[in-house]
Amino acid sequence: MKGFRDFILRGNVIDLAVAVVIGAAFTAIVNAIVNAVINPAIGALFKADSLDKALPVTIPTTDGGEATMYFGAVIGAAINFLIVAAVVYFVLVLPVNKLRERQAAKKGIAEEEAGPTETQLLAEIRDLLAEQRGR
Repeated sequence: MKGFRDFILRGNVIDLAVAVVIGAAFTAIVNAIVNAVINPAIGALFKADSLDKALPVTIPTTDGGEATMYFGAVIGAAINFLIVAAVVYFVLVLPVNKLRERQAAKKGIAEEEAGPTETQLLAEIRDLLAEQRGR
């Protein structure tokens, strides 16, 4: 039971849960933008009400009927993916990377000002003791 509790209370699991919830909410916003703004604009270029019905290709079926493929739906899905990827990169990934770089730079400055680390001091003591024994 303790192992399970430790797993659940890890920061990574909680961060992942928050990411899933935010991702679901964000998906609704992106879908609204794509369906209300981008699809009609691109649909107008292809003379269709939306991308879902744009670029139709009709092919005969084996039973003598016809099937219609809509390649505009694929284009719409690709556009949706690119928008989500761009927003995630520019709104989340890029700022977090910049923040990490700044923190690393500050940490580097703080370490330089603090002097040698405990490990470095212990290594110097070891070397001095070895030198004294050698005499």
